[in-house]
Amino acid sequence: MNAALLAAMTFVLFALGYRFYSRFLSDRIFALAEDEPVPSREFEDGVDFVPTPKSVLWGHHYTSIAGAAPIVGPAIAVIWGWLPALIWVALGTVFMGAVHDFSALVISLRNRGRSIGEVTASVIGPRVRTAFLLIIFLLIWIVLAVFAFIIGTLFVRNPGAIFPINVQILVALVLGWLVYRRGVRWFAPSIAGYAVLLGAVFAGDAFAAQFPVITTLSVSTWVWILLLYSFAASVLPVWVLLQPRDYLNAHQLITGLVLLSLGLVVLNPTIQAPVVNPSPPGAPPMIPFLFITIACGAISGFHGLVASGTTSKQIGCMTDARAIGYGGMLGEGLLGMLAVLAATAGFATAADWGSHYASWGEASGLGPKLDAFVGGGARFVSALGVPLATGRTFIAVMVIAFAATSLDTGARIQRLIIAELAEAAGVRPLTNRYAAGALGIGAALLLALTQAGGKGGLILWPLFGTTNQLVAGVTLLVVSVWLRRLGRPVVYTLAPMIFVGSATVIAMLGELRGYFAHFSDQWLLAVMGSLILALDLWVILAGARVLMAKTPSPR
Repeated sequence: MNAALLAAMTFVLFALGYRFYSRFLSDRIFALAEDEPVPSREFEDGVDFVPTPKSVLWGHHYTSIAGAAPIVGPAIAVIWGWLPALIWVALGTVFMGAVHDFSALVISLRNRGRSIGEVTASVIGPRVRTAFLLIIFLLIWIVLAVFAFIIGTLFVRNPGAIFPINVQILVALVLGWLVYRRGVRWFAPSIAGYAVLLGAVFAGDAFAAQFPVITTLSVSTWVWILLLYSFAASVLPVWVLLQPRDYLNAHQLITGLVLLSLGLVVLNPTIQAPVVNPSPPGAPPMIPFLFITIACGAISGFHGLVASGTTSKQIGCMTDARAIGYGGMLGEGLLGMLAVLAATAGFATAADWGSHYASWGEASGLGPKLDAFVGGGARFVSALGVPLATGRTFIAVMVIAFAATSLDTGARIQRLIIAELAEAAGVRPLTNRYAAGALGIGAALLLALTQAGGKGGLILWPLFGTTNQLVAGVTLLVVSVWLRRLGRPVVYTLAPMIFVGSATVIAMLGELRGYFAHFSDQWLLAVMGSLILALDLWVILAGARVLMAKTPSPR
């Protein structure tokens, strides 16, 4: 099958989804109005609540949700064949993921910019708020530890990416100062800064050769550096680093998507993977695990945390939520689609693909999944005349930048979640942003460094997919209850909630059975998985009771 044709068909579906379905949701279901008050203006504080232009905020939101997950998920899910993976990315994005992100953003905007976990108190009931906030805390805890390890691993495997990533941080600081302290408009200095970043990409390998002390740091050392940096990023005002860095990342992401797409058209490759491969050696059942393995590329609970945790506090106009919430997820779907094609059409022959995906055990490691995307993406870009080594560095920098942005945003969200938990429990010292941020990063460091090499987070990583999708299901349930109380149709949020929730609970039960079967070695997974599932079922049952009540009201 021709990969360029599949890409074109998916792009058309996304364009139609945004043109018609997102407008229907905006006008008929959420009834967004341009003159509605928004939290960023009502509670502007210069730290978290900062009114932001739509294009800049789109960059923050998009790059925050477009971390490593929409790459590593499809890069292993294609072991079941290219067709199931592509269908789930395409249809899941339009009818589930984008609806989830959009609705999480809107409900937060209509509730003083509070996180989806905090909104649960007024929509379902205060007694289940703590349960949902704990689930979110555990999810972000895993994300922070593992993303730090992923970035550290990428730095070690691609030392040419170290220089441009650090240049990007410096350029972002200058950009934020120019815009917010000198009154310069965003676009021109951001383009100049992005040009500096591109130059740094070409200089990355030379820098690595000149400074072996930096480029030979271990993964565990990078985990320390990255998480300490994330603490600083999480407590700084959003305009200092978060917004300008994400805006620069948006330029890079758009460039990367354009280059990958153009390279795909020029190369015009044939997909080397089978259409469907229902029983690859060592793999779990395709149904329901396909819907868990590809999370962020189709629907992801983490996106709702970004939408309600940071993005809702920066939207300057209510109607911007459509482009940022729904449109941002379509961009994520494009990345997921390209990851599917890079991991299937990025191989020269079917034999090469078969060797890489010989079994689940060989292909499911972090290195093989990243190599499948970086190698396949570099092959697409090289069709445009870019040297293969430079193409690999560019793709690696793109992946690291996305993962680092998710790390920054995740650290800020964790700070806000801890503060919300502390406020509910009456622990006032932890409502301070420095104390809450330190606790969030300290917990992630403890998890990450419990094994040599910073791999501690990988102990709980098998729970990420199911926990992430459980959060997505609960978010859609909260939105459905809220819509019901407003007298609005709930089918557009409730149907994806039932689908994702059912698939995820079945998958979680299957995983727990395996963990308990090997309890002596996997006791932590068994205990943590059981706790997360119990908390999730508590929230779901409470929400279902309110949803089915004649006059829904929180309990």
